[in-house]
Amino acid sequence: MAMFVAMNRFRVIKEEAGAFEERWIGRDSQLHKVPGFVTFSLLKGPEREDHILYASHTIWRSPQDFEAWTQSEAFRTAHGGSGSSKPLTLGHPEFEGFEAVGGAERGEQPA
Repeated sequence: MAMFVAMNRFRVIKEEAGAFEERWIGRDSQLHKVPGFVTFSLLKGPEREDHILYASHTIWRSPQDFEAWTQSEAFRTAHGGSGSSKPLTLGHPEFEGFEAVGGAERGEQPA
C-alpha cells in the first residue's frame, strides 16, 4: 500500500479555537481537484495551558503527489490570505511527512 501522510501541527490560542476551526472548515481547499489526494482531516488534540493542539492530516498516494500539490495553483488558491488576519496560532505550523512502510485495512491481514 503506497501512501504518504502530510501533517501540520498548530498550537492554537485557546480563545481563537472556534475561529481556527471555522477558517479550516469553511475554506475552499481545492484538494478534490488534485491528482493523488485521498483524504483530509482536521484533528483537535490536547489542551495545554496556553493553546490547543490541532493537526491538519492529509493522505496522498505518494510523496510526489503531495509535492506536486504544494507547487500547484490549487495550493496557492487554497492558502491565499492565510496569514492576512488576526493571529490564531502561537508561531508557525510544524510540518511532518510520513511514507507508509506497512499497514492493514479492514478485512485484510496485517502487512
